[in-house]
Amino acid sequence: MGIGKVYSRRLAEAGAKVVVADIAAAESDEVTEGIRAGGGEAVSVPTDVSNADAAENMADEAVKAFGRIDGLINNASLMSALPRQPWFEIPEAEWDNVMAVNLRGIFLCCRAVYPHMRAQGGGRIINISSGRVWEGTPNRLHYTTSKAGVVGLTRALAREVGDDNIAVNAITPGLTLSDTQLASTSANYLGGYDEGRAFKRAQVPDDLVGTVIFLLSDASGFITGQTINVDGGRSMH
Repeated sequence: MGIGKVYSRRLAEAGAKVVVADIAAAESDEVTEGIRAGGGEAVSVPTDVSNADAAENMADEAVKAFGRIDGLINNASLMSALPRQPWFEIPEAEWDNVMAVNLRGIFLCCRAVYPHMRAQGGGRIINISSGRVWEGTPNRLHYTTSKAGVVGLTRALAREVGDDNIAVNAITPGLTLSDTQLASTSANYLGGYDEGRAFKRAQVPDDLVGTVIFLLSDASGFITGQTINVDGGRSMH
């Protein structure tokens, strides 16, 4: 199961009104239908986050459906489809595509929700980075670079929107056994990775849910510009 699906379902279970925005329209619709079938509130807005018009439409549809935008989780990322290869073999077009989704996409989605959050007096933005930035994990240099950029974007944006009572924080998940991760990672690599954790077990999407809910809630009301590492104690900083 993809991490975004788990966020959406768990937040709905917690009482949030969820906008599921994914470039894969069929999957977005499926998740939304499942939430509604379970008694939750959700709408599906298929969205290419790297496209400015699509990001604006996502924000507009959220307000149209629920009247306001209290939280944004920037989870969309291009990773599992990327081959593991030496940095000097990465095609320029592939590099640009990764940056368009993983960095420009966050910028565009933040920009799209900002007027709504500012007008209503505040909000929460959570940017999903990656534990790769702490380790300098090789062979997907563009991905690791983009996720390091997410941390910088988070810090700078937090200072720019603090006066608007908007919190901006990041999460760095460790290697997480989502459907997309399992499809692109060998069993040997997964087993060896877990041995480097303080908690020597696989990380699953549900391990991230508590941190997401905390950062969206009033319990984190005086936290902004921070990066929280959730990886079972593999990297410590």
